Amino acid sequence: MVSETLCGLVPRAAVRAVEAELAAAGCPDADFDAMELCRMVIGRDPRLAPDALTKEQADRLAGLTTRRAAREPLQYLAGEWDFLDLTLRVGPGVLCPRADSEVVCETAIELLRRDANPAPRVLDLCAGTGCLGLGVQRFVPHAAVTCVEKSDDAFRYLAANTGGTPVEALRADVMDYWRTLTPGSVDLILCNPPYLTAEEMTRLMPETAREPAMALDGGRDGLDFYRAIAAHYRNVLRPGGRLVFEIGCAQREAVRGILSRAGWTEIACRRDYGGNDRVLSARRPL
Repeated sequence: MVSETLCGLVPRAAVRAVEAELAAAGCPDADFDAMELCRMVIGRDPRLAPDALTKEQADRLAGLTTRRAAREPLQYLAGEWDFLDLTLRVGPGVLCPRADSEVVCETAIELLRRDANPAPRVLDLCAGTGCLGLGVQRFVPHAAVTCVEKSDDAFRYLAANTGGTPVEALRADVMDYWRTLTPGSVDLILCNPPYLTAEEMTRLMPETAREPAMALDGGRDGLDFYRAIAAHYRNVLRPGGRLVFEIGCAQREAVRGILSRAGWTEIACRRDYGGNDRVLSARRPL
């Protein structure tokens, strides 16, 4: 998009022009994206801004529109994204926080409140931006939360998001990190692991293909991380401790089977607000 198309337009008209450009490029939710791009540029709701765009604003909006039309994730363009009532730093190299994952965090919060431990220790494995661990600490402030992330690129965002909070950010590979932990030392583990299959990795949406493959690729059948965590982290939890997984919408029975065979009990599934299976929780036997 050329900035001359936008210069001098009032924000409402600019939104319509951007929406048309994004729709032509095949962007889903082009109306929402156009509104958000205009909001980024003018710093307020475009529907409430009467003044025409300046050349500087038009240039910036045109640049953002071109990048979004090339299917760069909106979250990366914004540089931050909301999760629950948190605003988190996000960008290339880290998985974008998604609304579907909020129910994973909500499940962990409910389980911690139910157990009423005065000082629970919580691990967020494959933490990415830290959205899950930070969400838990936000609503269970007495929890001692550690977010674990392997990727150097993702860890930059994790460190930025946890800075100034009680949450610890730790760079480690979850496939080996369990070896460093004292058995029975953790009360709850939550994890949004890579869970796409090899076949699914070949047909990603253009936006998802811009996100790090390390955060998406769960191996041939998408279950590599579930197997490893179910096997190696059970004894890290205290007896009665909880595990909370995000799962793909078609993975309930496969992951339930992995957990059952590894000796977990009280396995329960919860759906997200779109009606899809999204969370499996389990308990280490007493």
